[in-house]
Amino acid sequence: MKRRSFIQNTTLAGAGLLLGNLRGFSAEDQFEQFPVVRTPADKRNFTSEAVEKAIKEFQANVKQPELAWLFENCFPNTLDTTVFHTTQHGRPDTYVITGDIDAMWLRDSSAQVWPYLAFMLQDKPLQQLVAGVINKQTAFILKDPYANAFYNDPEKKSEWEKDHTDMKPGVHERKWEIDSLCYPIRLAYRYWKLSGDTTPFDAQWQQAIKSIHTVFRDQQRKNGNGAYKFERTTPKATDTLPMNGYGYPVKPVGLICSAFRPSDDATVYSFLIPSNFFAVISLRQAAEMFTAIVKDTTTAAQLNALASEVEKALQQYATVNHPTFGKIYAYEVNGFGSYNLMDDANVPSLLGMPYLGSVKATDPVYLNTRRFVLSKENPFFFKGAAGEGIGGPHVGQDMIWPMGIIMRGLTSTSDAEIKSCIQSLQKTHAGTGFMHESFHKDDPKKFSRSWFAWANTLFGEFLWKAYKMNKLM
Repeated sequence: MKRRSFIQNTTLAGAGLLLGNLRGFSAEDQFEQFPVVRTPADKRNFTSEAVEKAIKEFQANVKQPELAWLFENCFPNTLDTTVFHTTQHGRPDTYVITGDIDAMWLRDSSAQVWPYLAFMLQDKPLQQLVAGVINKQTAFILKDPYANAFYNDPEKKSEWEKDHTDMKPGVHERKWEIDSLCYPIRLAYRYWKLSGDTTPFDAQWQQAIKSIHTVFRDQQRKNGNGAYKFERTTPKATDTLPMNGYGYPVKPVGLICSAFRPSDDATVYSFLIPSNFFAVISLRQAAEMFTAIVKDTTTAAQLNALASEVEKALQQYATVNHPTFGKIYAYEVNGFGSYNLMDDANVPSLLGMPYLGSVKATDPVYLNTRRFVLSKENPFFFKGAAGEGIGGPHVGQDMIWPMGIIMRGLTSTSDAEIKSCIQSLQKTHAGTGFMHESFHKDDPKKFSRSWFAWANTLFGEFLWKAYKMNKLM
């Protein structure tokens, strides 16, 4: 696995001088406190004029030097370091790695470029880059809709090629996760709504959406276990599935099985509630696109019918009564009455459902659930000397994910909570100028993944939203 140092450049470049001058710092003071760690301009993978303009605006108006420094480092990190944009057969084509892993996750790539959608109308090359992501995702879904991550080289063999599943060349990992197919729809829908461009939504894209519908239907498991199974020879229980690779049994109640979570950890009960909520809105977005763009009302009706079926099942099976918090959403259920009460920092999470638009932030059940997941009753909510926040099994005990703190801020309606989240993230980047996958609750210098573009860009999105809402003045 390829790793990258978090200090990418320590020369005193123009960006640092500008930041120092804007804040009244000397160049020497600025370098000592906030050294230039962003990738040098001549080594960046892609530069967006609109994003650079936003960085300058943020620096000129936010009177906190560290936040200005963090925004410049984090917000463009996906563009600086992880995108590989070209043209294939006359169409834009964009491969997006996660950072220190040279593979493209359908989920991560969608989330990494999502914050740039708001800037693409001011920047045609940026719009083409996003269109290239949609085209690349379409090709990957058609290759294998059950896979979560792919290589740019269609013939490359994976380090996981011996997994006991239907591995194909060009597939990095084949962990079936509902959200892997929802995120590309979310990206495509927002791209269309903002740009009006329908070029990416050709016959191949249409076939990919129909494939998503087929997979979702298959994983309702109304006719047995379905087409997917997965086992890995590993001592790590969260990296494989029990019961001959199908996971523990579920009752076919209309919900969709997700073998793995957005963290790439195996589910305990396969009906992953936040991902099923995500599926409902994604199916309806796809149906709207098929109606308006493709003029295919038959497929649109099929997508809407599945969305309604899953929604009805969620109303019946997604909630439990908690002795302290009242009616809350479970994280996972099996349809037989068993449920798992927790939350994980990776999105879709219970905490992050309003961010994805799958529930309203004012929903009383969500508000009860929010109080639960941000309490010691959530087994993966950690609190220590360095901070507090949600983690998950993927990295382990006492490791807080910045992504969870960011999502707490993005879904909050409280100014005090938003500011507290920003302050916590300021205190826990360990002097690197970047966000990480996770940090120890008592020592932020103990962190995982120094190069994790999703967390960086998401933090930039959070800061930009807070700035635009006048929360940083």
